[in-house]
Amino acid sequence: MISTQRIIYCVNPDCTNPINSVGESVCASCQTPLVHRYLWASGSFSAAISHGTKVLDRYEVITQQVWLDTQPGLPPTVPEELPKLVMPYLRLCQERLHLPAAYGFVHTEEAGADDILLLENVPIDETGNLYPAIAEAWEQATPVRQVYWLWQILQLWKPLLELEVAHSLLMPDNLRSQGWCVRLLELHPTTATEKPSLADLGKCWQPWVASVNAPVSPELANIVEQMCNTEVELASISTQLNALLLSLAAELPLSLKVAGATDVGPELQQNEDNCYPMLASDLDDSIAPRLAIVCDGIGGHQGGEVASQLAVQSLKLQMRALLMEVGEQTEVVPPDLLQSQLEASLRVVNNVICACNDEQKRQGRERMATTLVMAVQVPQRVPKTSNDQSDNAHELYLANVGDSRAYWITRDYCRLLTVDDIVATREVRSTRSFHRPALERIDATALTQALGTKDAEFLHIAIKRLILEEDGVLLLCSDGLSDNDLVEKYWQDYVIPVLAGQISVEDAVRNWINLANEKNNHDNTSVVMTLCRVSKGYIVPTPELSSPGEIVKTEKPEPLEPLEAESSLAESSQALLDLDLTLDHLSGSSIPTPGKQLSRRKPLVVVGGLLAVLVGGTGLGLFAWWQLNPQGFSQICQQLPPIMQPICPQRQ
Repeated sequence: MISTQRIIYCVNPDCTNPINSVGESVCASCQTPLVHRYLWASGSFSAAISHGTKVLDRYEVITQQVWLDTQPGLPPTVPEELPKLVMPYLRLCQERLHLPAAYGFVHTEEAGADDILLLENVPIDETGNLYPAIAEAWEQATPVRQVYWLWQILQLWKPLLELEVAHSLLMPDNLRSQGWCVRLLELHPTTATEKPSLADLGKCWQPWVASVNAPVSPELANIVEQMCNTEVELASISTQLNALLLSLAAELPLSLKVAGATDVGPELQQNEDNCYPMLASDLDDSIAPRLAIVCDGIGGHQGGEVASQLAVQSLKLQMRALLMEVGEQTEVVPPDLLQSQLEASLRVVNNVICACNDEQKRQGRERMATTLVMAVQVPQRVPKTSNDQSDNAHELYLANVGDSRAYWITRDYCRLLTVDDIVATREVRSTRSFHRPALERIDATALTQALGTKDAEFLHIAIKRLILEEDGVLLLCSDGLSDNDLVEKYWQDYVIPVLAGQISVEDAVRNWINLANEKNNHDNTSVVMTLCRVSKGYIVPTPELSSPGEIVKTEKPEPLEPLEAESSLAESSQALLDLDLTLDHLSGSSIPTPGKQLSRRKPLVVVGGLLAVLVGGTGLGLFAWWQLNPQGFSQICQQLPPIMQPICPQRQ
């Protein structure tokens, strides 16, 4: 039927008057924020349903195939036996940054017509408008964004090809852009006769590449020509495209301003969260703008706070060693090797916490663990397209385990970058449930993994590589803030003033924590915000730190100062760290003093260490310390409990 009045229902089940006008931000009756959930109705039959139609007295057709769920508090219709059509959406749920999610079905009475599959997490803005197709936005985009789009499409090629939906990447209108991020409208199955190849992808790119008006156009055209005309390997194209992307990103300036804080909350007595940076001394450390960590400890008093502290302190040391090593390389370290290095570092942390649990004979719920979300801005030296050398290619690596989150926020949108390791996600990935029904389980938000709960070989660590090529804020937080979708509801009020220069990053962090204490108030809260600027007007032309916690990109990177480890644990919790592996040991002899030269066995140091990941697993973080200071490393390993000896790489 055609709707004459545009209404939307409040999601609060206790609201006495839930009917509101579409476009309102809060319920007029109970002040609950209204949810405007826009969906994509897939299939040719849905395309024929006219604008303004109300389907099942629930879904309002906004434009062709864009529907608004006017009763978002009700569960969508999902069949008991899930059809084959939805399996790729479920299995690829870890790619939610780029891909839509199955929402529900609408049954059709038309003869021969399939039920309509509704998709959420689609490239539609908050007012119901589709984000532009890449083909439409291509000519207005900068060269670095153009190449970044191609890079993202290439990274999606293998997982989509394996699930026989790679044809989705060959349809220009299906590829949308939300700023730098490539997003797909839907997944299109590949027929037995189609089976797309890398050559098909190259042919789709040819019209775009022909319109690139930049010094890199011949190089980009050569890459596409290889895709079209030879039996080139995906890895080779990926390497060439990555080199071009980094050289373009290196032309941009970069300014980072970071601040973080943690709060016990109004109802709890003990803070099991930890974050970096947090203290004033952290902000004086030159690694602070490039490293952000949030950990949410598990295990109760005398447990969770120890695990989160162990994770933060260990990773600060390991990331310092990593950045120093990368800074000495004469060749670009590829993304897969850096991701392996980060993964191995997290496995070291996991096994340290596990060993601490075993040493203290902790069982079941007594075992301590921690969630983690970490961002590392890796300043690689790369040749610029202008034949000059740059000290920073704008790479940002993001790692997460558990349900602590990362968001990227600009003036125009807020984008969740991570996927929670919870039961609901497991049910979707296992193709047992759609996302919305999975959230209705009583154990939906229970963690399926965290650092320290099980041996590192059973961890599934998610690591992403992003390129900083637009102004924005990277927000890391524990679930004390992210619960009840507070970030999604209030980002405009709390981040846009930072981007506009109206409030400081430090004040914004405190505002977020105050909001969490007011709205959620049931948990500890940790927030770390990094303001990223690539606009030339915001760069301070000085090689020194502009203020604590801020760094500006210069032609020569500043040397990293020694890292001081601090502990804010209570005495009773500090006693739990009754291992010879103390923070003093780790922060002392194993890190070189300023001016001390690293080993010049380049590029074999990092590459050799990364090879150790494939061979020996979790020893890589300590492998870096061993390379920097073999004698100090040996002293540390001699003092480790026997259970932790296997994580030490052996001297050859």
